[in-house]
Amino acid sequence: MGKSLITRGMTRDGSARVLVINSKEMVNEMIKVHKTAPTATAALGRLVTAASMIGTMLPESTDSLTVGFSSNGEISKMIAVADYFGNVKSYIDNPNADPKRKPNGKLDVGGAVGYGTFYMIRDVGGKEPQSGTIEIVSGEVAEDIATYFAKSEQIPTVLSLGVLVDTDFTARAAGGILIQLLPFPDEKTVDLIERNAADISNVSKLFDSGLSNEEIIDIAMRDIEFDLFDTIEVEYKCDCSRERMRKKIRGLGESEIKAMFDEEEKEGKPRTLTAVCHFCNSEYKFTEKDLL
Repeated sequence: MGKSLITRGMTRDGSARVLVINSKEMVNEMIKVHKTAPTATAALGRLVTAASMIGTMLPESTDSLTVGFSSNGEISKMIAVADYFGNVKSYIDNPNADPKRKPNGKLDVGGAVGYGTFYMIRDVGGKEPQSGTIEIVSGEVAEDIATYFAKSEQIPTVLSLGVLVDTDFTARAAGGILIQLLPFPDEKTVDLIERNAADISNVSKLFDSGLSNEEIIDIAMRDIEFDLFDTIEVEYKCDCSRERMRKKIRGLGESEIKAMFDEEEKEGKPRTLTAVCHFCNSEYKFTEKDLL
């Protein structure tokens, strides 16, 4: 499994931070796990791309981020969970969501998502999780997340996300760029960021043309002095395990677990329970001895 790359930087005057991710490998792993149809691929791919970048902005290495949509569209629900290192796992209710294309021939991600709520939860060590919700603006993912930052956290944000689905249903290109203003930005820098935003609106096309993360940051930061900090490797990675799944099931209580085994026996099946991880589809089988 290949790694995706995030490059991070900041304007020299401290006005804004910028992150760029080439998420093609991550999205292709996501497609393998969830077997998504093209529009579901574009929607969930955009979400995991954004989650990875935002995850790397968490304050502590034990923190995690959950972003999700709960809506009335074909997709119904989709979530992405990222850690501090930018690694991501995801879930989608309907991986077959693939409505008719828009008149311009593009995938109708907004139509597949529909309307409802977008939410963001940051689980930061021991404290009550920080969470917020907004009504879905367009369902196109990037606009909704940028609106969330502006409305819920008062952080002006430029966010461009893209997944280019190939004829074999894999991601031919995928990536994102996130620019956030920091407190007390210089107005001239803000004006230049706004001017340059149009040049990065189709970020998957930029990656498909062979541009690197650094070259895309150059476009976004045209006429702005900036410094690059680092480039980090991130991947689609689930942290589930047999022991973690066993603990979750045991948390249901003895009587509930016994009833589940009885139900299996009633249906003529062996007295075993199979648990499936929603994020990576790994299966774990347990006997009564394992759980009771």
